[in-house]
Order: sequence, then C-alpha cells, then structure tokens
Amino acid sequence: MRSGVKRGGVRARPASAGPTASAAESIAKISPARVAAFEILKLVGEGKGHSDELLHSERIDALSLEDRNLTMALVMGVLRWQIALDARIGKLLARPDQRLAEPVALALRIGAFQLLHMDRIPAHAALNESVELCRAAGQPHAAGMVNAILRKLAAAQKPGQRIFESTAAFAERLGHPLWLVERWVAAYGREAALAICEYGQREPVSGGLFVAHDTAEPPTTAPIEPLSRDAAPQMDDGSRLVAELAAVALPVVAGRAARVWDCCAAPGGKTLMLALRLNPTLEVESGNAFGAEILATDASARRMALMALRLRRFAYVERIQCAVADASSTDAVLKTRPELPVAESFDLILCDVPCSGTGTLARNPEIRHRLRVEELARQAERQSAILRGALRRLAPGGRLVYSTCSLEPEENERVVEAVANEVGLRRIPIEPLIARLAEAGVLKQEIAAGLIQSAVRDGALRTLSGVHGCDGFFAVVLERQ
Repeated sequence: MRSGVKRGGVRARPASAGPTASAAESIAKISPARVAAFEILKLVGEGKGHSDELLHSERIDALSLEDRNLTMALVMGVLRWQIALDARIGKLLARPDQRLAEPVALALRIGAFQLLHMDRIPAHAALNESVELCRAAGQPHAAGMVNAILRKLAAAQKPGQRIFESTAAFAERLGHPLWLVERWVAAYGREAALAICEYGQREPVSGGLFVAHDTAEPPTTAPIEPLSRDAAPQMDDGSRLVAELAAVALPVVAGRAARVWDCCAAPGGKTLMLALRLNPTLEVESGNAFGAEILATDASARRMALMALRLRRFAYVERIQCAVADASSTDAVLKTRPELPVAESFDLILCDVPCSGTGTLARNPEIRHRLRVEELARQAERQSAILRGALRRLAPGGRLVYSTCSLEPEENERVVEAVANEVGLRRIPIEPLIARLAEAGVLKQEIAAGLIQSAVRDGALRTLSGVHGCDGFFAVVLERQ
C-alpha cells in the first residue's frame, strides 16, 4: 500500500505514523476564541456571512470578554493581512504555487498572523493551537506541515523596511490586491495609495474630525430606553461628515416643514443625524423654523427592520417615517402608502447609494478579497438607476446629495456626470458648506480648513482613507434649477 497520498496539495500522513487525535480531542486543546475565529473566517471565505454580523452573533456574545476581544482581533487581523500572510507562507511551501485545502490555509493564516502581528501571544500557543485547528478540521495529514511552516516563521527575522518599494511590493506587504492599488496610484498618486493601504491595516477610529458630543448609543439588544434629545448616533466620521453636509445643504423652506428623503437609509445613522440637525424643537440652527419631515427608505426589508429598532432609541425622531422601497423605482411604491407624509417632491434628498465600499477596507477587510474589477460597472449601473429615481422626486430648487464610500471614479464622478447631463442640475460648491459646519462648532476649524484645501475637487468632496483622517467618501451636492 502506498503511503503519503496527496490530499488537497499536502502529503497525507503515513499509516505507520500511528493514529491521529480525534477532532473532539483537538478542539478541547484549542481556546474558544481561536475556534470561533476559525469558524467565522471559514464562513466569510465561503460567502456565507459578513465579518461584522458574525462577530456580533449570539454565540460570540456568549464568550468571555477576553475571548470576544481575541476572536475579533484574529478575524479582522487575518482578513486585513491575508494577502501578505499567504505570500509569506507560500515562500515556505515545498511548492510555492501549490493550492492548500482551505482549512489548512486558514490554520496557517491564523497562526502566522499571531506570530507576525500579535506580540503578546506566546509563540507556542499560536503554533500549537494552529496545528490542533488543522486536526480538528479533518486535516490531520497536514498537521506536520503546519507545524514546520509556523516554526520557520517564528524563527525568521522580520523583514526590514525597504528604501523604495514598487507598487507590487507595498501592495503585497500591506495586504491589498495589486489591481486595486494600481488604480489608486493612477487616480491619486503613489503616496496617497500607500497611505490608503496603511490605513486599511489599522483598527479604524472615529471622533477626530468633530467637536465632541454625546454619542452614548446602547447595543440593539439592550432594553428600549430613549436617549436624550441631543444624543447623536454612533457612526464613523466619514458617514457623519456626509450627513452633516446634507443637513446644512437643505435649502430654506418658508411656511412649512421641509420635506427630506433619505433614499438608501439603512442602517440609519445618517437618517438620525438629519433628524437631530433638522428638528425645530432643538436649539440647532437649520435655517428652517418648522424643521423637517423625513422619509427613510431602503430596498432591504431586513435592514429596515433593524433600523426601525435603532430609531426607537432616540427621542427626536417623531417626524421620521420608514418604508421598504427601491429608490430606483419608488413612484409605484410610495403611491401605495398614503399614510406616509410623502409629497410629490422633496426639498432635500440624501442619495447615499450602495457601492463597492473600497473606502472602508479597514472596517470591512473582506471586501478586498471578494471585489472584482468587472463589478464596478455593475455597481455604477445600479447607482445611476437610483440617482435617476431620486431625481424624479426632487423639487425645483431642491437639493440632492449623492454620496458613496467608494474610492473608484466609476461609482462617483462618472455616475454624476452621466446622470446630471440628462437633467437640469447645477453643482453647489461644497466648500461653503464645510465652512458652515466649522462656524456652527460641529467640525473642528483646522479639519475644515484641511478638507477645503485638500479634499475638494471640482466642488465635490473626496476624502481618502489614511490621508484625511476618516474613511474614503465621495459627496456632491446637486440642485434642480
């Protein structure tokens, strides 16, 4: 009988080596955090879940605080560094181009990430438990290889910083697809592309752009207790900046409440910020004495249901109405809902369209592994349809804010140029709106000055992750003449 039969690119363990530990015995030797991280990464790789949702599931909530933190660090770290980890691991394989079985690759990535990026994890714990993860996943024949490769990684010196790196070199080192980085170099320059990649490898932080305010928002599982009337929703700085700009872009409406539509509203942070800023009962300067009636819609019923639970926690949302609607074809949907306070047209529309999300890779690292260049054209087609649908509801003199969290021109400038040429629109310069936010004490003065100087192109906002202190966003304000 032949021994050492290859399975999944790895030589099988010979029968003479004796029995292997059972999966149950191996799992017992692994910390709950590493088991949970392995299972989440497996689901993400199979396209069966998003890391953020899986990391906030009931099973993860049942772990101890220490294990929850380690699980999150492992999942997000492996997703951010996967391309770089695979490159390091590949150089240590007997055949660098061989394809490993996915459970083996995951065990190696988890172990390699701990050895290379987590100084407080003992090397023996990272190594031994990765070997047991391999066995527990039904790949005992690969345990020896996993052990040998991780030992070589543990013993190897960390590579030094090169004086100059090619685009391919820093894309690999910083775990980003080369095709995507090459696009950023062409659009924004090498230094900006490098900064974008470096930002994508860090845990994102919020609050650096704005004057401090109350953002104490409880988790959705907590009992419903309305927050104070001046409490703002928790959201990243890029999303908040778009919402703040939309609020100050609202034209003055005389004699009635302004009509506002957030047409791609879920998960609701921007809707809440609009409601906070445009509420006439608060001492907030909006320019409209009667405040605003806000319609929030999204095409996903599940996301709208979760959003409705979130909205209930805030005391200033009395004038928000929610509906499930596809913004690209809302006419029929809205006319079937007479109970909604919907006029034939809106004074302000926030059109924050679904996109590739390439400006949010630090928060959503798996995007870099799933996105393909051909998807950008499909995204742009969908975005154009939503923008056209929204414009059909924009009143004369009304304003529409089109925004994405994408860095790709196909989803931003080109969509706006194509659709704006079909309708009588003019672009409202965004610099005065940024200045108004600083004058109102919302945006830090030095941040506003920096954004006006470096983040405005042709009257539109373009923040670059790693360059402007927040995720990458695009926003433009259009007015119907």
